[in-house]
Amino acid sequence: MNIQRNRAPAHSTNTSNLADILERVLDKGIVIAGDIKVKLVDVELLTIQVRLLVASVDKAREMGMDWWVRNPDFVGNNPEEPKALRARIAELEAALARAPSAAEPVAVPVGVVLG
Repeated sequence: MNIQRNRAPAHSTNTSNLADILERVLDKGIVIAGDIKVKLVDVELLTIQVRLLVASVDKAREMGMDWWVRNPDFVGNNPEEPKALRARIAELEAALARAPSAAEPVAVPVGVVLG
């Protein structure tokens, strides 16, 4: 008599989850490259070259790439920006100081509906 029971499939003991794979890719780095060329009768009309590097910041610096350090969009090298921010903070703090606090009663004329 041969009785078959429902069994869960056996799993390999050497599995990698997504976090392990991502850690390996960021540690080693991966390069994806591709070229697209559009030609019409042997005349090249358009060429697009795509190079993509996926790596950790440490690995990128190890390879000599640190463009984000010098890019003003990321670093904020605008000398006027801190002055403008400080002025805006002072303006907001002054407005807060002039505003009545929630603990203070506010006089509301009779017949005025709030809300």
